[in-house]
Amino acid sequence: MYLGLDLGTSELKALLLADDHRIVGVARAPLTVERPQPLWSEQAPQQWWQALEEVMRALGKSHPEELAAVRAIGLSGQMHGATLIDEAGEVLRPAILWNDGRSGAQCEALARAVPRLGEIAGNLAMPGFTAPKLLWVREHEPEVFGRVARVLLPKDWLRFMLSGEAVSEMSDAAGTLWLDVGARDWSDELLAATGLTRAHMPKLVEGSEVSAQLKPELAARWGLRDGVKIAGGAGDNAASAVGMGLVEPGQGFVSLGTSGVVFVSTDRFLPNPAQAMHAFCHALPKRWHQMSVMLSAASAVSWAAKTFRFADEAALLEAAASVPPAQRERCPLFLPYLSGERSPHNNPNAQGVLFGFTHAHGPAEIAYAVVEGVSFGLRDGFDTLRLPEDMPMREMALVGGGARSVWWGQLLADIFGVTLTLYAGSETGGALGAARLAWLADGGDVAEVCTLPPVKQKLMPSAEGAGVHKARHARFQALYKSLRDQFQ
Repeated sequence: MYLGLDLGTSELKALLLADDHRIVGVARAPLTVERPQPLWSEQAPQQWWQALEEVMRALGKSHPEELAAVRAIGLSGQMHGATLIDEAGEVLRPAILWNDGRSGAQCEALARAVPRLGEIAGNLAMPGFTAPKLLWVREHEPEVFGRVARVLLPKDWLRFMLSGEAVSEMSDAAGTLWLDVGARDWSDELLAATGLTRAHMPKLVEGSEVSAQLKPELAARWGLRDGVKIAGGAGDNAASAVGMGLVEPGQGFVSLGTSGVVFVSTDRFLPNPAQAMHAFCHALPKRWHQMSVMLSAASAVSWAAKTFRFADEAALLEAAASVPPAQRERCPLFLPYLSGERSPHNNPNAQGVLFGFTHAHGPAEIAYAVVEGVSFGLRDGFDTLRLPEDMPMREMALVGGGARSVWWGQLLADIFGVTLTLYAGSETGGALGAARLAWLADGGDVAEVCTLPPVKQKLMPSAEGAGVHKARHARFQALYKSLRDQFQ
């Protein structure tokens, strides 16, 4: 039996996995985000620990025998968060999260200080990453910065509490802007640019390796055996890929979550920072991945459903689907940049736009424009991926809450021009991947552990309407370019 712990932004999820791939039990505990000032996004790490205690108590009540059989624990979690601890291991301030936008000026300073930043880290400096957050702390909270003994990512703080060991792994560390992503090691040059050294960083392991052992007193309290191993684990998207079995070069997914992600596994480091594409280490040795991220995907649909008085997101999607293909070219256009944008624009000032209204347009046309605009934004991200000829695209799964709409999935397949596969159980996400990494750390074989789930449906791109999609996508891109200098 293996335990996966996935520390998200809105909940902590625990999943028990048997070695025949059965998901035996799941427990969840909610989390809240604090926004004390504009652009700020923080969580108190103690809230993470309370949530962990809650899910372990729940599993102890519902599955005591299975919990007692756990041999290893895997960790997955929200990336980029800065959790600062002192020499005594005490938390110095609330963790600054991935969606915190306060460090724009520090990103510019870091890019000036290290011109080779994209070459080393595989990514541009963006406020979401960890390094500019520490520059902000050094500038605005110097007393706190002076007491920092370790900087830990959120899931790695949980590991520290579970084991007493400060350890991270390659996929999550790649999202800090301190890792030499090609070499899979900390970069002294990038650390020095933020006033830090290797002494401030956790030890690094691969995600499928043993990183530590569970403290005996916690094992006794939760009903686990002694000597439970803790795997390195993974950042949330790499863990989701492991959970879906998408670990071979050319395998990837499109995620329709709050944010939108296009992810593809690679067997080498292939950065493209000029277009704000992310190049990270994967959770398995000698593997990397490329990833584009748009900040408002399903959340843009939620915003539109509320703003335009649809009953819910499903009602908006139903209205969008009611627009006949022949009438789509007359719909308004929607730029989905409600929270700025990462890939491909790296523009935190970008804003949402509904363009091209006439008296002929009603709620259905607005609904279609919103869903299409999110789909075009994802297509722009997809186009930033750079796979060499000897690494063809083999598999693109469709995951996330938005994937429940087959109509939207088909629209995406048509706009991308690629087949998208719906798999059973894609909603288990990072927790399943974390449990699988625990299994690998316990001696499991990648081919045995990282299997693909059963196929529910394949969405093949249709040639019908392809010309309309192409023409409207070109107008969508031109609209952003024409308005870019107007965003403030």
